[in-house]
Amino acid sequence: MTTILIFVGLLALLLAGVPIFAALAATGIAVLAFFGENVTAIGDTLYATMDKSILATIPLFVFMAQVMIRGHVIDDLYQFAHNLIGHIKGGLGVATVLSCTIFASISGSSVATALSIGSSAIPQMEKYGYQRKSALGVVAAGGTLGILIPPSGPMILYSIVTDASIGALFLAGLIPGLLIALLFSAYCVISAYRGKMSSPEYPGHATVLQSAKKAFWALMMPPFVMGGIYLGVFTPGEAAAAGSFYALIVATFIYRRFRFKELKQSLMETMQVSLMVFAIILGAHIFGHAITIIRLPAEIAEWVIGVGFSKWGFILMVMAIIFVMGMFLESIAIILITTPILLPAMVALDIDLIWYGVLLMVNLELAMITPPVGMNLFVIKGITQAPLSEVISGSIPYVLLMLAGLALLILIPDIATFLPYGAGYGQ
Repeated sequence: MTTILIFVGLLALLLAGVPIFAALAATGIAVLAFFGENVTAIGDTLYATMDKSILATIPLFVFMAQVMIRGHVIDDLYQFAHNLIGHIKGGLGVATVLSCTIFASISGSSVATALSIGSSAIPQMEKYGYQRKSALGVVAAGGTLGILIPPSGPMILYSIVTDASIGALFLAGLIPGLLIALLFSAYCVISAYRGKMSSPEYPGHATVLQSAKKAFWALMMPPFVMGGIYLGVFTPGEAAAAGSFYALIVATFIYRRFRFKELKQSLMETMQVSLMVFAIILGAHIFGHAITIIRLPAEIAEWVIGVGFSKWGFILMVMAIIFVMGMFLESIAIILITTPILLPAMVALDIDLIWYGVLLMVNLELAMITPPVGMNLFVIKGITQAPLSEVISGSIPYVLLMLAGLALLILIPDIATFLPYGAGYGQ
């Protein structure tokens, strides 16, 4: 009953429009006060929470993405993908997915990916015979890859809550992210053949090479950052700093489109996003501290073991709960509400935290395109003025594809764990 009352209160605050950090903090303080605990002791735990070097990666990765966007370094990505494969059947859809994949690995943001790629891709796809809802759906779904393909803000938050290696999580997201992108691409090709869609003419090798040359520096960002982590050249924190420096050099001296005005805008956006995330982390820690003090996570772990849940039964139950939560709550809220509560049970059942982290990210991808609170759905509606029902209809096949990808990752954990453990990250 206590658990139900806590979650009903928290969900009521969130659904009423209270900011995530305030809802989490208020619920945590209310729980501590109700059970007669010392509320003033929170200060020490909050200081310990923020005294972690991994937090520095958040503003650094945000700044890196802002520089690449405002320096127009990524503007050439879609044109390159379009020139390379746009002429094959379904190639425009595949080019859109490819562009989203690359952009996601730079920006780490699903919303930014859908917004940036969608404004260029949707008119092109409609021009060559794609149904409007199909064009809307592929961009909305492709944008979700920002959560899974590193660097990923939600992965960093999950790492902070669980103390799982952020380097291992980044590597674990690569193959599943590419797998889901491949599923999306295959569907685009199959639906193009079934719909008898036309394609633009091949622009010629010279044009492809020219567009590849223009997109070269944006294309090199993901292998520079992730390759450095995989090869042991950078720690994740150093990779974020190196990526920011790379972005500054490219935008300022190669593209020559990044000046003081763009720097100021990038710094302001970085500050706003980072402070928002830090406030949510603090609110989540107050909530986590409160439920730990009253032994709620430990009691849930004892209940799971007492009921006799297997590892697989527990995973399926949790994935179903998170899928439903994703229809109503934002990704950050889901991570910071559920993870502290479920962590003791996962440890008791010997569930690999890296593997679970990837499953969680895929489920959060689903949340981005499932109504009524799918953020990418509203982004696509905003840039196209299309009816929301049409955006949702176009996204349904990709929801099913993501569910298939999630099932595959549950059945074959090595898809997620092969790279990190192969790179020397211990279980």
